[in-house]
Amino acid sequence: MNDTTICAVGNVATQPMYRDLAAGPSARFRLAVTARYFDREKSVWTDGHTSFFTVWANRQLATNVAASLSVGDPVVVQGRLKVRTEVREGQSNWASADIDAMTIGHDLARGTSAFRRANRQETVASPPRPEPNWETPTGDSPDSTTDSTDSTDSVEDAVSAGGQFSDQQLAESLVVT
Repeated sequence: MNDTTICAVGNVATQPMYRDLAAGPSARFRLAVTARYFDREKSVWTDGHTSFFTVWANRQLATNVAASLSVGDPVVVQGRLKVRTEVREGQSNWASADIDAMTIGHDLARGTSAFRRANRQETVASPPRPEPNWETPTGDSPDSTTDSTDSTDSVEDAVSAGGQFSDQQLAESLVVT
């Protein structure tokens, strides 16, 4: 796709709003991005124009945003830029700049953060797996006297046939004579 991917550095302007939807979790917040420049006449840094973006996060990112961000936090947001324009009643053209976030993190140039790995919950239950047969196959008792080449062959035969073998059989096949 030919999406416009941007990286915006700014502050969280509104409390993240989290919703559990049928398609999965979703969160959104407003991001304030202010350009700063050095005014050579006054020899000071000056704030420029502030741009506001609506940042959208989905799935696990949405859950982590809701748990991690609050108003005023300095963040770095990377995602796809979406600009929407509409005509609303009583207004001329209305425009909105949205970022469909791929990644969001605290801006460590302006503070510290402590990372905590999120506990992921299984969304789809895996099918039950059958219990393996750990019993020794009949006729192969551990105290039977066989020579080591016979036991090696029987283990190799059991493995190649996709069968099961006991730990005793495996240990006997590893004995070097």
